[in-house]
This record gives sequence, structure tokens and C-alpha cells, in this order.
Amino acid sequence: NSGKFLKIIEVHSPISAIIAENTNYKNSNKNIFYDGFWSSSLTDSINNGKPDNESLDISKRLENISRIFDVTTKPLIMDFDSGGRTEHFAVNIKSAERMGISAIIIEDKKGAKQNSLTEKGNKQPQESIMQFCKKIKVGNKNKLTNDFMIIARIESLIMSKPQSDAMKRAVAYIKSGVDGIMIHSKSKSPDEVLIFAKKFRKIKEYDRIPLICVPSTYSQIHDYKLKKAGFNIVIYANHLMRSSVPAMEKISKLILKYGRTYELEKKIASI
Repeated sequence: NSGKFLKIIEVHSPISAIIAENTNYKNSNKNIFYDGFWSSSLTDSINNGKPDNESLDISKRLENISRIFDVTTKPLIMDFDSGGRTEHFAVNIKSAERMGISAIIIEDKKGAKQNSLTEKGNKQPQESIMQFCKKIKVGNKNKLTNDFMIIARIESLIMSKPQSDAMKRAVAYIKSGVDGIMIHSKSKSPDEVLIFAKKFRKIKEYDRIPLICVPSTYSQIHDYKLKKAGFNIVIYANHLMRSSVPAMEKISKLILKYGRTYELEKKIASI
């Protein structure tokens, strides 16, 4: 409701969330900061040494978010994958809302999870519009308040389907009561999400529907261009985890190389 363009960043642990909460950058006398956190199933799985295929139980993910909330104050959006079986979704959505999570994003796919950004990520079947709309309605029925948001993630472009399929799904999901739309893409160009945004914003009654994007593969686009295109939220969905992995690999190798830590003390945080 603030009308602000929101910048959301992935966090996977309390310390990563503390860093994200306290990070800011002064640009032309303007203080820029992150507006909230993203809890990613990919980075939560990596943090636990497991593949991103929903083998990490949602209760473990919620425990981790609880620890993040213990030491931070910003709102959090949770990656809920497909939401799982409808009867489980009805229970889990209550747990997420009671914990203080602000919104969840569910993707319109079914069956055993495959990460959308892998080479085989377009092999997981997309859920039918009718079945996904039923899941949205179950979610809304089990919400405790209207402040808790359910956002639908559309996978049509991931699967190389036409823009018309993505738009058809967006219209159906909004009619079923979803609170926002995330359009997903693994193209290296932002063109297809920009085309979708243009078509979406032409529908007058959707001017208050939040539109979300995740520029993991089309990372060359600046956030102000996404805002201009009609997006309300940009999620940097995996970057703190991806930055930590090469840093740990480098330092662990250097300790073996030198047989001591003297040479790398200036490359790491002080005790």
C-alpha cells in the first residue's frame, strides 16, 4: 500500500539477515537499503547441504525463519515452492502466517520439484489452471488476516509457452483471489518479462495488483527500469548464498596452501 518499489534480498541464516538489514548505500545524498527478505527454497536447501527438490522439510525452513526473526525487523517473503498437496498447504499456510511471514509465493507446477533455472527446469509439468485456482482458494480460506499475502508465480515462460498462456493464467489466478503475480523467466534477456509487464499493466483494473520479478538470469537490467516497466517488487533471490560459497572455498584453500592463516587475515572479517 505504500506505493514504493521494493527491493528484496535473499537471506538463509540469521547472520546473513543481519548483514542484509544493516546494508545501505548512499547515492546522490539518498540512502538506499533493502526493504525486506526472501527465504529461498534453493538457498535454504544449499545451507543444509541438500538438493533443491523439497527434501528439506518445511518445518526446518520455518525454524530457520524464526531464528532470523529473533535478530531482525524487516518483513519476509517466503518461497513456498508449489505449496505441496492441497491439504498440507492449508496447514502450512497457517504456520507461516502465525510466525509473522508477510507473504508466500507459490508456483504453478506439480509433481517432483525441479529448480526452474536448471537445464531440465522446464521438464516439471505445469499445473492446470483449474487445479491451481483451487489451491489459491484453499489458501485464502485458511488465511488468518487479509494482511497476509499469497502471490502466484507463473512458470509459462520457463516452459517456453507463449505470452498468452502466462496472461491467461494471471487473469484466472487474480479472479481466484491471489494477492500478486510473479512472472518467472530464465531467459538471459529481460525482454519477455518486460513484454508481460506491459500487457499486464494495460488492464486497468490490475493497477493495484503487485507485480514481482526475479532477475537471476537477466541480471543486466537495472532496478529503475523494472520499476518503470510496472514492477512493484524485485527479488535478488540467491546472491548472498552464491557470494558466500566462493569466499569459503578460496579461504579454505589458502589455509592449506600456506599452512597458516597469516596471509589471509586481511581478506576476512576481524575476530
